[in-house]
Amino acid sequence: MSASRIGQMLPSRSVSVLNGGNVWFFGGGTQYPAGYLVSGVRSMLIPSQLSPFSPQSIALSGVSERRRGLAQEKMTENGVFSRDKVLTIDTMNPTVKNVEYAVRGPIVQRAMQIEKELREGVKKPFTEVIKANIGDAHAMGQQPITFFRQVLALCSYPELLNENMFPEDAKNRARRILQACGGGSVGAYSASQGIDCVRQDVARYIERRDGGVPCDPDNVYLTTGASDGIVTMLKLLVCGEGASRTGVMISIPQYPLYSAALAELGAVQVNYYLNEEKCWSMDLSELERSLAEARKHCNPKALCIINPGNPTGQVQSRQCIEDVIRFAAKERLFLMADEVYQDNVYAEGCQFHSFKKVLFELGPEYSDNVELASFHSTSKCYMGECGFRGGYMEVINMDPEVQAQLSKLVSVRLCPPVPGQALMDLVVNSPQPGEPSHTTFMKERTATLSLLAEKAKLTEQILNTVPGITCNPVQGAMYSFPNISLPEKSINEAKALGQAPDMFYCMKLLEETGICLVPGSGFGQKDGTYHFRMTILPPTDKLKILLAKVQEFHQKFTQQYS
Repeated sequence: MSASRIGQMLPSRSVSVLNGGNVWFFGGGTQYPAGYLVSGVRSMLIPSQLSPFSPQSIALSGVSERRRGLAQEKMTENGVFSRDKVLTIDTMNPTVKNVEYAVRGPIVQRAMQIEKELREGVKKPFTEVIKANIGDAHAMGQQPITFFRQVLALCSYPELLNENMFPEDAKNRARRILQACGGGSVGAYSASQGIDCVRQDVARYIERRDGGVPCDPDNVYLTTGASDGIVTMLKLLVCGEGASRTGVMISIPQYPLYSAALAELGAVQVNYYLNEEKCWSMDLSELERSLAEARKHCNPKALCIINPGNPTGQVQSRQCIEDVIRFAAKERLFLMADEVYQDNVYAEGCQFHSFKKVLFELGPEYSDNVELASFHSTSKCYMGECGFRGGYMEVINMDPEVQAQLSKLVSVRLCPPVPGQALMDLVVNSPQPGEPSHTTFMKERTATLSLLAEKAKLTEQILNTVPGITCNPVQGAMYSFPNISLPEKSINEAKALGQAPDMFYCMKLLEETGICLVPGSGFGQKDGTYHFRMTILPPTDKLKILLAKVQEFHQKFTQQYS
């Protein structure tokens, strides 16, 4: 800020500039030398360069402004006073700097830049970016379920309940949800644990799914997507320092939410590797190896499982789930079962088994003792309603005192989005036989899942025709995670650029074809192996284009670097 401008802001004083820029302020018969700076926002006098013999200087000697918690203030060349930032890269929470989330990482940021360039008329060897980096079904063209959107419209604008354009079962669902909302509005806060009638519906859904295994609604927590519940549970689990710091076992490859959350919480990530040669199955001996190694430097307390798998698309067998439960019981580990893809099962002979159902079928030795949290979401399966952020978690065998702390913790964020809670209710309380919407609902649900099954098979078949690419069957979920062979020359060039080799590959793929995939290094993989993750969500015609471009690119890339 110029001295003249300061003078205008302080009419009681005059300002003169002397001796090469030293500013003197006059007012009320008192002169203030250049050692005093005037704050342009507070209009007050601040000592900055005091005489070393002044009382003020003696009192502050040896204590820097930064250490006193004061922002340093200095004048720039154009006479504007500036202050050091309170929050800098050096003073921010250090654990946040360790967080990485590949699904929305550098590849995706570059894809967005390219889209902008295309809109601005920049010439590229392609006309559009095809994003296959994230499981965002509606963004990829999947259509919403009619019944869900009808009820949500009625809940959002209750005046529509007076119209004849909506079926009566949709109106009844909407009325029931609205009656449970404060003031009859989905714009009101709900209870922190979630709307009571929705939690009751979730409990009944779980009982139906698991063949009658009882579910207490008090153990159900509605969440902002499954991610919110997962992070909340990790917050409860993480404690200790040094060798007593909590370790959490996660599968490799993994969904980056887990590694990101553990980094933010300062927990120890304990990797166990899925068996790629056996269709990404879990291996008990690998769990034992991982746990034994981790116990040398941390305190492993939890074991996380994603079933069906992300990014690997496998569906774990019932025997595998039994083995994992017995292992957790023996080693006293808290189980976290991420089951958001439970309706996405495509491969013949595969079936989804919930961890809770298997736990209870193993008998009281396990069902009375093993601690389990399981998670579900409105974002995946046939719904694909990612933006509504609906979900739930159920906790089993949790210590009552800890559960009271859990209830306190979720109350801090007030409540999950109420429209997302309403949507979760529709997922677990869908139209039943005899209701007006049942036929249309079942037709849409079946069509969506059947199309995903077709695209899963198509992806596997085409990728396996490409020399140097090996793709396991996409048994479930929404992704394939093929193994790619990379020439040594490309690996060396990537390392010279400070990039992971599969990041180098995927970035070149994006720049040359407009195809946006995520490198396997963002999910974790065995040393010396390389992968990429791609969704099977694009419409079939675009999926075929995508796969053809990957096929052509890989062959060209291999020739270029051989």
